[in-house]
Amino acid sequence: MKVLLATDKPFAQVAIDGILKVVSESGLELKFCEKYGSDKERLKRTAADVDAMIIRSDKIDTEIMDAAKNLKIIVRAGAGYDNVDLEAATERNICVMNTPGQNSNAVAELAFGMMVMAVRNFYNGTSGFELKGKKLGIHAYGNVGRNVARIAKGFGMEIYAFDAYCPKELIEADGVIPVENPEKLYETCNIVSIHIPATPGTRMSINYNLLNRMPKNGLIVNTARKEVINEIELVKVMEDRPDLKYVTDIMPDDHKELTEKFAGRYFTTPKKMGAQTAEANINAGIAAAQQIVGFLKDGCEKYRVNK
Repeated sequence: MKVLLATDKPFAQVAIDGILKVVSESGLELKFCEKYGSDKERLKRTAADVDAMIIRSDKIDTEIMDAAKNLKIIVRAGAGYDNVDLEAATERNICVMNTPGQNSNAVAELAFGMMVMAVRNFYNGTSGFELKGKKLGIHAYGNVGRNVARIAKGFGMEIYAFDAYCPKELIEADGVIPVENPEKLYETCNIVSIHIPATPGTRMSINYNLLNRMPKNGLIVNTARKEVINEIELVKVMEDRPDLKYVTDIMPDDHKELTEKFAGRYFTTPKKMGAQTAEANINAGIAAAQQIVGFLKDGCEKYRVNK
């Protein structure tokens, strides 16, 4: 059986070596389709005879799935999987998995780097604020959220969290204060770090109503997905609230407008980079290979994300 490493942006060599080791020791063959850019036909040709596929942010749609007649499993090396057509995969009896937790510390550390930069006024030489003693709200208390809480304790912050699916007892066990709804989180906290996935229920859910509840000098940090932000209402609330700041590692569609209107209050990285560390790159890639082996050899579907 064949495993395709379909990555327009290749893994680091040490990660590739680890993936190859896992795959070859299990008696599987590893194929590569790297740096294919806009050449979708190349990806389709390479995928034609494979049983499994490891991807990063690569878009896998019906065309790719139909070209890969033997495809049984796709593993997204990372947490987010909105680049895969889950419905199409289910229709074709293809299992889709992600690798939760492998990038969590990298994303959490980035969130804090952005927080420090923002509260220090983007290092422009003016007087800013300290994180110590501030109230931090964690919107979604999953793997990344837990790492954010762990780091926040070292900064001496007062930590709150909202998660519709995480029992409050588990949140409390970490020394974090659970709140009953997003509204309470935003109106309580000086800083909110967003970690919700992009789902039909969360898309554009971070809106004027939530953001306008934040205390004076509020800071929103988004290292989740840009789709969860209602960008039109983000612009409106930042116009109405000159004290608010927004930082993200997912460039908004309204980047130009935000840059022009809110200099010194808005920052984005050029591309999504929460998981862009050597450690996360290695961990996610090897985990993806291990999950494929587990599925093909033993039928393990622990991290399946489609029905």
